[in-house]
Amino acid sequence: MKPAALLLTAAAPALFALAACNSKPDVHARDASVAEVARKVADAGGTDSFVRPGKWQSQVQIEAFELPGAPPAAANAMRSMEHRAQIYESCLTPEQAKRPKEDFFAGANKNCRYEHFNMSGGKIDAVMRCADKGMAQTMAMQGTYGPDNYQMAMSMKAQGGPTPSDGMTMKMRIAAKRVGECDAKKAKAA
Repeated sequence: MKPAALLLTAAAPALFALAACNSKPDVHARDASVAEVARKVADAGGTDSFVRPGKWQSQVQIEAFELPGAPPAAANAMRSMEHRAQIYESCLTPEQAKRPKEDFFAGANKNCRYEHFNMSGGKIDAVMRCADKGMAQTMAMQGTYGPDNYQMAMSMKAQGGPTPSDGMTMKMRIAAKRVGECDAKKAKAA
């Protein structure tokens, strides 16, 4: 998998899960699997939903991208994405809001562990490390969240792997907001 795609696959679900959290959860973990963190976040919500269901809009902006050793065309293609916002919309059902699944936090990648995960008082600070097919990635996330919006700064560094991605770095910002209720047809399909 391409490094940028792996980052977005791993990060986007985590950020979406945190998107609508209020400041009540108090979750702290060290050297924890994605499943352990998902359970802690779900348990922190108890029987109440601390994730607001509904339609969410996320704006993702790559601020910096470096890919040493890449063919010029590939590096230029990635750099052309810098400072251009990409908009995504998604729907979170009430069931997903009450008990987020493990894949909310790291996609389908089972090779990730949190060095630390701290979520409290409307702030999040986490470092996740992933390894897959000889490539190691470290992703750091810091941001704020509330019931209807969140902002997150992320950085990622990849090393090794079968592609010329050794030393790849990326910095990005994500801002999301709840924009209303889900379309009934889309919510049933999710």
